[in-house]
Parts: sequence; C-alpha cells; structure tokens
Amino acid sequence: MLHTISVLVENKFGVLTRIAGMFSGRGFNIDTLNVGPTLDPSTSRMTITVRGDDTVLEQVTKQLRKLIDVIEVQDFMEGESVDRELVLMRVAVDPNTRSEVMQVCDIFRAKIIDVQRKNLSIEITGNESKISKFIALMSQFGITDLTRTGRIALARKAD
Repeated sequence: MLHTISVLVENKFGVLTRIAGMFSGRGFNIDTLNVGPTLDPSTSRMTITVRGDDTVLEQVTKQLRKLIDVIEVQDFMEGESVDRELVLMRVAVDPNTRSEVMQVCDIFRAKIIDVQRKNLSIEITGNESKISKFIALMSQFGITDLTRTGRIALARKAD
C-alpha cells in the first residue's frame, strides 16, 4: 500500500539529510520525495510516499516525529488530500505521428512546451492514474526522455 506523508520542517541546513538518513537507517524505502518552501520562509514542506502496511507507516511517522527540526507530520489517508505530479517528457515524432501525439496531448490536457523536427517536449500534471495512462499511450510513439516530480499533496480542509 502506498502512503503519502506530509512533513513540515524547519528550513535549515541538514534537515533533508537527517530525514533521508532516518529512512535508510531503519530500512524504509522512499518511493518519492519532494521538498519545497511554504508561505513561511522559515519552514519547508516535504511530501514523502512510502510503500508498506500500516505497521510500516506507524513506525515511519513515529520516527519522523522524534527528529529535531520536524514541526508536524501528517499521514494523508485516501480522500483526505488532493495530490498532483508533474511530468516532463520528450516524445519522438515524424510527419505521420506528430498530429496523433498532439491529439493525445489535447485529450489529457497536456502542454507541448517545445517543438523540434523529430521530437516534442510535453508537460503534464495530474494524479498517478492519469500520468500512468498518458505515459502508456506515449510509449507507443517512443519516449526518449522523461522526468517526474513525484507526488505533492495538500490536505483537504472543510469550509
């Protein structure tokens, strides 16, 4: 099972190293990791995805809460957050496939961000399911390069 954990940390030198070290030292594998600033310049938000059962999740969150510089740890259960991922990819095209690739991009609301004679660079955001389907469709044309941000998430708050 994939768990999404949001960790609010002090924006200080070495915090990422300590958190990554905690995971490796305890044998937990990080699936994806994103770190970015918050509205408060003294804090950063880490979004970490980890695979495992509820026991693994409980151990991870307990260990994170013990670390100095960790302000808050949230486990996002299904439906309690909104999440997105950004993917940039380069797809091989020729005169016969260019319009079909562009059509698939339109359907998925992906943006073509660079056009070359033999390839298109594409940007797409969405949840993991949308991204996986898009990558599968683009694979038939020939993905020549790809980079993914991994999941970022924001808690849902009632009005």
